[in-house]
Amino acid sequence: MKKSILFASVVCLILLAVVCSAGCVTEEKNYDGQNLLVYSGAGLKGPMAEIGTTFGEKYNVNVELTYGGSGVLISQMTTTKLGDIFIPGGEPDYQNAVAKGLVSEDYQPVAYHVPVIAVSKGNPKGIETVEDLATPGLRVALGDVNATAIGKASAAIFKKAGILESIEQNVVLRGATINEVVTALSTGNADAAVLTLDSANKDLFTTIEIPVKDNSILITPIGVTTFTTKPELAQLFADYVASDEGKAIFEKYGFPAYPDAKYT
Repeated sequence: MKKSILFASVVCLILLAVVCSAGCVTEEKNYDGQNLLVYSGAGLKGPMAEIGTTFGEKYNVNVELTYGGSGVLISQMTTTKLGDIFIPGGEPDYQNAVAKGLVSEDYQPVAYHVPVIAVSKGNPKGIETVEDLATPGLRVALGDVNATAIGKASAAIFKKAGILESIEQNVVLRGATINEVVTALSTGNADAAVLTLDSANKDLFTTIEIPVKDNSILITPIGVTTFTTKPELAQLFADYVASDEGKAIFEKYGFPAYPDAKYT
């Protein structure tokens, strides 16, 4: 009798181990080298490149990332109707893609794009506020309003400050990506720029915070395209980016993770 009970117990333990093992296999499902095409805002290149690698290794997937200004990416999606994921710099660009029928209305917030004023190291022009960017003779680099999330955010900030029109006289560049704005400032072709917290390299620039009440803080969203041929895999990728693991990678590159009471 005791031997029968012992045998039954061993069998139960073996079955339990098999079930647990099966569960692990399901969680770490192998997608046999399938491809995912991800449209990513140019300013998200650091964290998204690392996430593409970690996700690809975890699930045996080839993650192809296409970077660009959100306006350019939306044009590409409209023309090709190819791809699986869209992650722009801010919600307005995502909503634009929703309106065009390119992406699902359901999306997940990932991190914050926090606009800051960036100036040459040491702040030789003595910039302290957004209003100072309208000082006559100052050279200002901005993101393109129609192509970049930071361009749209900058316009909203200037409108709040009442300098939307006067600042135009100082604009020397409107970059198609935030990286072009960074280059203009770092090469001395501009005295000041509106960048995001993550892109304002503190080794190169001095940054001036814009108070939250005066700012136009962006939330970076991620969602699945309406024409993906791999909806399960695409959703898995979106979930991974919006998970604690994905957000930790964004934080590593200087993005405050969503949610954060400071920026709510």
